[in-house]
Amino acid sequence: MMETMKLTVPKDWNELDDQQLYYVYNLIGDNMSSAQMKTYCLFRFGQIKMLCRYGNGYLVRTGRNKQEFLVNATVITEAIQALNYLDNVPEKPVRIGKIKGHQALDPYLKGADLQTYLYAENLYQGFLATESLDLLLQMGRLLYNSEGMTMSQAERLNVFYWWTALKLALARQFPHLFAPQGNNGNLLQEKPLQQRLQDAMNNQIRALTKGDITKEEEVLSMNLWRALTELDNLAREADELNRKFNHNG
Repeated sequence: MMETMKLTVPKDWNELDDQQLYYVYNLIGDNMSSAQMKTYCLFRFGQIKMLCRYGNGYLVRTGRNKQEFLVNATVITEAIQALNYLDNVPEKPVRIGKIKGHQALDPYLKGADLQTYLYAENLYQGFLATESLDLLLQMGRLLYNSEGMTMSQAERLNVFYWWTALKLALARQFPHLFAPQGNNGNLLQEKPLQQRLQDAMNNQIRALTKGDITKEEEVLSMNLWRALTELDNLAREADELNRKFNHNG
């Protein structure tokens, strides 16, 4: 007689609690294969304990009702498909809520100012170019509002996944502002990374101040989402003017 083992595991990134996120990021930091990582997560999240090898399979016990089952590699391979979302960046921003007593900012940075976003984005782009984990540490201190906080590798990976998912979410929310930019022979692309980042930041600030440097401090302290909404509208208007100019030309 065949028995059915019912498991309940989180369905996506946003269902993971802080402890589960720590667990996932620790596994990612250990450079495990996708299958290995999801297998560990299946057993951890599903509260399954492996007792021993048994023939061509494994004898396991469920944590909830203490029932024992015999499973094989095929069963495990099929079961871990429920965790395939772990192979990708979260669709929505998700982060460890509190690290060493320091509360994280809102996942979408609602309530944060433009300056915080620009500073963190520069650090993020720097990390992509250099893979320096110290830049993720600096981002973490900013996003958890703690100047001297230390961070483990898992906590830094949490920052990276959080910011990557945030950028994807902002690109969906503000499609004109975050439209992909090609090289198109632009000589700016030949400048060093730091210079390109500085130019991009200055262009955004200039667009909001309309060239009035006396308003720079006011602009940097603007609510991030209000600032991005205005920048997206400006980008949309610029796109419309370009299309009209090209059409008339």
